[in-house]
Amino acid sequence: MTTPDPSRGPEPEPTKPAGTATTQYKDRVYRSPAGVVGGVLVLAIIGWLGIDAVVVGEGRTPWLALAVMLFLVPLVFAYTVRPAVFVNDDRLRVRNPLRLIELPWGRVASLRSGFSNEVVDDSGTKYQLWALPVSLRARSKAARQESRAAARAARAEAGQGSGGRGGRAGLGGAVSAADLGAGAAVAAGGPRRAETDQAMDELRELHERRQEETGAQGEVTVRWAYEIIAPAAAGAVLLGVLWGLG
Repeated sequence: MTTPDPSRGPEPEPTKPAGTATTQYKDRVYRSPAGVVGGVLVLAIIGWLGIDAVVVGEGRTPWLALAVMLFLVPLVFAYTVRPAVFVNDDRLRVRNPLRLIELPWGRVASLRSGFSNEVVDDSGTKYQLWALPVSLRARSKAARQESRAAARAARAEAGQGSGGRGGRAGLGGAVSAADLGAGAAVAAGGPRRAETDQAMDELRELHERRQEETGAQGEVTVRWAYEIIAPAAAGAVLLGVLWGLG
C-alpha cells in the first residue's frame, strides 16, 4: 500500500479535449427523407426540361427557360432539400426554407405536436419544424401496429395460461409462445410511435435535461436565407420583364 507524498502536492487534473465541456456529442440531424428524395427528383426534372429548352429553344424560349429555372430551383431546394433540425447539448438549430433559427435550450418553452411540429420560445414565438412534418397516415399505421401487437400479446398470455392449467401442447402452444415473444419485444421497446413523433420525444427529453444548464443559455437568433431569396427574386423579376415584353 502506498501513501501520498505531502511534498508533491495535489496531482494535476488531466487535460480535457477541447469542446467536451460544452458538447457531449456531435449535432444530431433530423431530416425528412421523403422530402429530400422528392425534391431531388423535381430538381432533376426542372434541370432536364430547362437545359433542353435553353439548348434547342428559339427566340425568347431560352431566356424564359433560364428565368423559370432561376425562380423555381431555389424555391424547390428550399422547401424540400434544405429543411433540417440540428440538435446538441446546448441548442436547437432549425433550418427552415427561408430562415435559420437558433434557440438555446434555456429559451425553449415547449415543443408541440399537432397538425405540425413546432418549437415555442419563452416569448411565445412559434417556429415550425419543416424537417419534421406530421404524417397522420404514419400515426395511424403505428397505432394499428401497436394494437395488433397488444392483441398478439394478450392471446399469447391466454394461451400460456391455458397451457399451464390444461397442459395444452402442439402447434397451438408453439404459436402462443411466438406471440408471447413478439408481445414481450414490443413491451420492452415501448409503445409504437410514428418516426417524427419519436424525434419530437427525443427533443423533449433533451430539452428537459438541458434547459437549466449554464451552457444552454443565450439569445434566440433568426437569420433570413438571402442565398435562397435573392436568386428566386431575380428569377421572378426577369420572368416578369420577359412576360411584359410579350
